[in-house]
Amino acid sequence: MTAKAEEVKLEETEESTTVIQTRVYELHPNKVMRQALDEACDYRRYCFNQGLALWNEMYEARRIAKATKQKALLKAYPSPTERKVRDELVANKADWQYQYSAHLLQLAITDLANAWSNFFNKAQPDWGKPKFKSKKAPRQGFKSDQSKIKDGILYLERARESTIPKDQWRGFKLNEEPLSEEFGVVSYFKEKGRYYAAIPYKIKAENIKTLDKTGKATAVDVNVGHFDYTDGRIVVLPKRLNRVYKRIKHYQRQLAKKRVENGQAAYNSKNYLKTKAKLQACYRKAGNIQNNLMQKFTTELVKDYDKIVIESLSVKGMLMSHVASKGVHRSMFGKFKQILTYKCNWYDKELILANKLYPSTQRCAVCGNVKNGDDKITLYGNEKHGTKHNEYVCYNEKCPNYNKAVDRDKNAMLSLLALAEHPELNHAL
Repeated sequence: MTAKAEEVKLEETEESTTVIQTRVYELHPNKVMRQALDEACDYRRYCFNQGLALWNEMYEARRIAKATKQKALLKAYPSPTERKVRDELVANKADWQYQYSAHLLQLAITDLANAWSNFFNKAQPDWGKPKFKSKKAPRQGFKSDQSKIKDGILYLERARESTIPKDQWRGFKLNEEPLSEEFGVVSYFKEKGRYYAAIPYKIKAENIKTLDKTGKATAVDVNVGHFDYTDGRIVVLPKRLNRVYKRIKHYQRQLAKKRVENGQAAYNSKNYLKTKAKLQACYRKAGNIQNNLMQKFTTELVKDYDKIVIESLSVKGMLMSHVASKGVHRSMFGKFKQILTYKCNWYDKELILANKLYPSTQRCAVCGNVKNGDDKITLYGNEKHGTKHNEYVCYNEKCPNYNKAVDRDKNAMLSLLALAEHPELNHAL
């Protein structure tokens, strides 16, 4: 079991501040435990979907009752709650459901309640009405609040009426000492044929090592293929990764040809499954390369700088663009922000998010002049002045860089850096 990633958040208690440090491990289950994990994923999805169907029914009935304004109907059709939905599902459990832990159902409905709570908060980044879970989703998972760690082995709770014999139930060996004896709800998930467990350890803040203050600030301008910061540039799509993506494209084409054999679907043929395994291996390799790169870069940032300014890009909106979606996805904009956020919290470094409408690309880093109208820079440069896409030219006659072509990305990075000392500039212009 190999540790892959970690994140942190703070919890205030009466005694002291507790740091929740989540460590993600890769699991290596045998055939029996793979069956147990797969069935738990399926059952959690079933419980969530059953709960959502019931919640929708109760919500719609309540909405109609409110429209009638009749007290009898309002009393007969109360608003759905986590407890009401859970109790209804428990009361109507089928015999086969008892072979699975009751906690799987409870935690699934808790997640459903949280999803509904977010639905009434439009400020949430993924705001929207809860949707049914699909068995075709790339990630399947479940949660357990009854998992235990003993002698460096993670044990998943076994239901009393489980179809898997007790003597065949196995734990998952950890490759390192647990960070703490106390931990919260463990998340198990399956992705691209591999199994993982995310363990949120509870650690006292005083036991966490801190980094020395440097008094320095930096900014990171994210671009497709590379990130610019004060000390230079990091390439997030190295040549070795391009080679991996070429193989991915090759296997995707092969799979498209192998889907039909003799006029019939061939999804279960040996050739198809063999090619699919090669494709998944390439995806894992690409993910490992980028994750390792992002981990090293973000660690370097929090070690060297006390203030870090980054753009608050709408990654979801950028992915909807057919022009930049593939580059944005491969450049891991969202992953970079996620990793940097928890590391800044962990090491007590200040992360400054630039306003989504802050014109870092259009603002001169020297004089502060902001381009507008037909002077603006586009993805293709500026047609009026004949500048290239990677050039920034300031047209303010009082600017020291007047009529000089400078690197567009470096200028944008320095414009972001100004927010570290002048937070009053962090707004749309």
